[in-house]
Amino acid sequence: MITIHDFVFGPFQENTYVLYDETKECVIIDPGNNTASEDKKLSDFISDNQLIVKRLILTHGHIDHINGNKYVHDTYGFLPEVHKSDLYFIEKHLASATMYGLNAQQSPMPANYITEGDVIEFGNSKLQTIHTPGHSPGSITFYNKEQKFMIAGDVLFYGSIGRTDLPMGNMDDLISAIKNKLFALGDDMKVYNGHGSPTSIGFERLNNPFLV
Repeated sequence: MITIHDFVFGPFQENTYVLYDETKECVIIDPGNNTASEDKKLSDFISDNQLIVKRLILTHGHIDHINGNKYVHDTYGFLPEVHKSDLYFIEKHLASATMYGLNAQQSPMPANYITEGDVIEFGNSKLQTIHTPGHSPGSITFYNKEQKFMIAGDVLFYGSIGRTDLPMGNMDDLISAIKNKLFALGDDMKVYNGHGSPTSIGFERLNNPFLV
């Protein structure tokens, strides 16, 4: 059984996730920690729960989702894994930080690339992967069909969708990914997103003004 723990980090109020099961193995998704106190919150949670980090995976490469990559790498030894189409954002990490007036340490480069259909394994658990471009060209959604949840990054929000006015964003791709890929997972699928409160596919199908 997967337990989902979230942190809200950084000036963008980004949701960072730690997923773990009864074996205590865990994955870190989208570490947005950007200060010493946020670093400590993340590592204290992992230590206090005696978790064993197995992978660092990213829904996409935007700055608010990767600011903690170096800390995770330095602390636990794992390089980030991301879709290859978002490598550009990892490479431009410091330039993005300067643009937003943020202090940042350059993210290490990915160890492996995630593609649609990959299975992320930790402990007794598995996450399936779907390529859901639009907010960024390499956006990936991770989901577990048994427990009916997804970690969708900035693809789909409560009552909204991801921005497409950032570099390499594409509205048509985003709407297509949501309607043709995420909706297909079923109305009872819970959506944990990159900012704000969770939602569900069923609620967004009926109520999201961008999708109805």
